[in-house]
Amino acid sequence: MGDHSIIEFLPIFLMFLVALGFVVFTIWVTHKLGPRKKTEVKNEAFECGVESVGNARTPFSIKYFLVAILFVLFDIEVIFMYPWAVNFKQLGIWGLVEMFIYVAILLIGFAYIIKKDALKWD
Repeated sequence: MGDHSIIEFLPIFLMFLVALGFVVFTIWVTHKLGPRKKTEVKNEAFECGVESVGNARTPFSIKYFLVAILFVLFDIEVIFMYPWAVNFKQLGIWGLVEMFIYVAILLIGFAYIIKKDALKWD
């Protein structure tokens, strides 16, 4: 383990144990002291103070979820470009070539999505 001994990590282990103990103790106390009376009002779904209307199991179009997932996917991939932009000068020409390859792969995926009409809303 190098020059470090296990004693140097003792404060981290103690902090972990205290945090875990606090969580367990808090859950136990709220379970013991909390009310147990179940009513119809308590079992209702709560939507930010707005009365619930209709069935929560109403089906949504799969296109909605597909567009949302694709947005998150491409949004996260774009986030990987920020470290490259910050270190642009240090990476040199190879960093530029690697980013062109990365963007090309993204564009291939985007072209595939467009070809499959995944973004067409019916």
